Amino acid sequence: MSDYFRLFVARRIRFNWKTGAFLIAIFTVSRFVLVLYANATKSYQAVPYIFGAMLALPLILLARPGRQKIGLVWPTRWWGVLLGALLGIASCAALFYLTVFFFGFGEGNSLVYIARSYANLPSVLNEHNRLTYFLIYAGISMGFSPLGEEVFYRGLIHECFAQSVGNRKAALVDSAAFALVHVAHFGLVYSGHGWHLLAGPTLLWVAGLFITCLLFSVARAKSGSIVGAVVAHALFNLTMNYCIFYRIL
Repeated sequence: MSDYFRLFVARRIRFNWKTGAFLIAIFTVSRFVLVLYANATKSYQAVPYIFGAMLALPLILLARPGRQKIGLVWPTRWWGVLLGALLGIASCAALFYLTVFFFGFGEGNSLVYIARSYANLPSVLNEHNRLTYFLIYAGISMGFSPLGEEVFYRGLIHECFAQSVGNRKAALVDSAAFALVHVAHFGLVYSGHGWHLLAGPTLLWVAGLFITCLLFSVARAKSGSIVGAVVAHALFNLTMNYCIFYRIL
């Protein structure tokens, strides 16, 4: 198993639950700090660095067999990539409509809260500028987080736990870790009166993301590559931005 890692870490790191738990802890704490600070200050320039670190870490630590092990290969079944795209779209649409059904377009709507974090938008969106801003924000969201998060969670973290508990339980672990860290993005919200937790909306948000991540794992398994999960995640984010720009803003 040491052949999976580069020589400078091969004696210290293994694909096991201890490595996975350590990496989850480090990235969860650092991400919470960055995102909560960004939500309070409305300055989000530092947040993409966490996605860059998630993508870079496996490339730094893993030798070629290790990168192949976590799914950094070309898909062997392209229909699995298409399936991932459809699952990404469907899961985001379902989450949006469930959120509107239970909480409307008020404080309890996760996408409304996320929409408010979008900076540098004009005071009025109209038929002349809406598409432009949609394409800008959709393009950004389809690049940074899908690559970093899928290589990290569905790739590195998944394989760490899969060696100890098997693929099915590992998918539950990486999905739970992904969903819970997103409480920093919505759930623990900031207003002029400070921080507060929205219990019901948070439960729906976390449960929805957990199920969505399991679908990302299906896309990886069916495509034979992390590409399936990246495409699923990218199309989830595309759909999210469509809902934000054409249903909320």
